[in-house]
Amino acid sequence: MVKSVLITGCSSGIGQCAAHFLQQQGFQVIASARRQADVDTLQQAGFTAVLLDLADEASIDAAVAQTLQLTGGKLYGLFNNAAYGQPGALEDLPTQALREQFESNLFGLHHLTRLILPTMLAAKEGRIVQNSSILGLVALPFRGAYNASKFALEGYTDTLRLELHGTGVAVSLIEPGPIETRFRANSKTAFLRHIDANASRHQAGYQQTLERLQRPGPSSRYSLEPEACMAPLLHALTSPKPKIRYPVTRPTVMMSWLRRLLSARALDKLLLKAGG
Repeated sequence: MVKSVLITGCSSGIGQCAAHFLQQQGFQVIASARRQADVDTLQQAGFTAVLLDLADEASIDAAVAQTLQLTGGKLYGLFNNAAYGQPGALEDLPTQALREQFESNLFGLHHLTRLILPTMLAAKEGRIVQNSSILGLVALPFRGAYNASKFALEGYTDTLRLELHGTGVAVSLIEPGPIETRFRANSKTAFLRHIDANASRHQAGYQQTLERLQRPGPSSRYSLEPEACMAPLLHALTSPKPKIRYPVTRPTVMMSWLRRLLSARALDKLLLKAGG
C-alpha cells in the first residue's frame, strides 16, 4: 500500500528536494508551500501540492483537511521542514520579530502536528520527522531568534517522542549544518525588515552578517547540497528502528561531540570565533 507523506516548505531547498526524492521512492507526496505562486509551480512540476502557511492557523486547518481528502483520510509521514532564520542581536530584536520566528518555526509546526496525530494514532503507525539545525545544539551570536526556536524544537521533539512511546508513531530529528538553500537570502530579507543596523552598537558585526548573507557561493567550506539530507530522511521514514537524531554535515557532527567534551567557557570561545 502506498504510504503518504506531507512535507512543509517545498518551494525550494531541502523541502523541494525531499518532495522529488520521496516521490521517486514511491511515496504519495503532498508538497506544501506558503505562497500560492509556489504551489502553482509545484503542481506544474507534477506534484500534488497544497497551500500551507505555518504563520496562519486557518491555512494549516485547510491544508490538513485537503491533505486528508487527498490521502483517503490517512497520513503515514509528516516532514516538518519549513522554517526561516531571523538574524540580529537580541537587544535589537523587536519582540514581534521573535513572535514571528516562533510562529513559523514552532507554534505553526505544533498546530500542524496536533491535527495530524489523531490520524496516525488511529492507524497505530506513523513517522514525524523534524528538520532542526546545528543551531538547535549550540548557539551563535546574532542568531538568537533562530537559536531559540531550534533549541525549543529539540526539547519539543524529545518530549513528543517520549509521549508517543508505544503508539507506533516514531519521531526523529534531522540536524543539518550548512546546506545550500535560499536560507541566507530569506534571512537577509528578515534582517532588513526588523533590524535597524545604523542605530545599533553592533554595526560592524551587522556589516559582517550582511556580507555573509549576500555572499555568492557556498556559505561554508563544509556546505553540502540538500541531497545530503535525503538518506537520513528515508531512514527515518522507513527503518523499523529510526534514529532519534540524524546529524548532517561535518560541523553538526563535530559540535554534537564538542558540546559534551568542552567546558561551557571553552565552547563559548569556539562559538564566538565561529560566529564572527
